Amino acid sequence: MNETSLSRVGIRILVVDDHTLFRRGLIALLSREPQFHIVGDAADAGEALRRAKELQPDLILLDNHLPGVNGVDALPALREAAPAARVLMLTVSEDERDLAAALKAGASGYLLKTIEGDALAHAIKQVMRGESIVAPEMTGKLIAAYRDASTPGALQAAANGIAPGAAPASPLAQLSPREIDILRGIACGASNKEIARDLGIAETTVKIHVQHVLRKLDVGSRVNAAVIAAAHGLGG
Repeated sequence: MNETSLSRVGIRILVVDDHTLFRRGLIALLSREPQFHIVGDAADAGEALRRAKELQPDLILLDNHLPGVNGVDALPALREAAPAARVLMLTVSEDERDLAAALKAGASGYLLKTIEGDALAHAIKQVMRGESIVAPEMTGKLIAAYRDASTPGALQAAANGIAPGAAPASPLAQLSPREIDILRGIACGASNKEIARDLGIAETTVKIHVQHVLRKLDVGSRVNAAVIAAAHGLGG
C-alpha cells in the first residue's frame, strides 16, 4: 500500500490492550490522524480474536501483556482470523525473547509504549507500506544478545527468532560484493534512499538488492538481516 493509497482509503485499526485508560487514550490519540480509522478495540486475546475475525482490520495494534494469553502467543491465531491484517506490537516488554517470538510469529513491528505519538503514527504508516519496524532500543538489545553467540548457525537462528539449529555456517558467503555493501547499509540503519546516495546507484536498484539479500539470508525483514550483519562485523 503506497502513500497515495493510504491517503485515499485510510487505515482500519483494531486496538488490543487490557488497560482501559491506556487503550482509550491511544484510541483518542490515533483518531486525530485523518488516515486512521479505529474500527474496534479489545481487552484480551479472546475478544481480540473475535473482533479481528468480525472486522477484518488493516492493522492490529497489539499489547503483549494480556490476561490469559499473551499477545505474542495469540499472534498466529489473530493472523489466521484476519489474514490481510498486519500486526504491530506495542508493549512495555523489553525482553528480546518476546521480540524474537513476535517476529517469528509474523509481527510487522515491535514498539515500546514509551514511543511518542507522532512516531507511532509514522511507524503505522511504514508498516502499512510493507516495512518492518522495531524500537531502536530493542534492535540494539537483539544485536548485543547475539553478537557473542558461539556459532554463526546460532546467529542465523536467532535472527529468525528460532532455537539454534542447522543454519549455514557462513550466511554472508552467499552474497555478492554489492549485496554486502547493501547489507552494511541496512546494518547501519540506512534507508534505501540513503544507501542509494552513498553507493551512487538508483533507489529502485537498492530495493531489488535488498530483496535478494533477504532471500539469500532466509530472513523476513531488514531487522533480522541487520542482526546477522552486525554479528558478522558489518555496520557501525
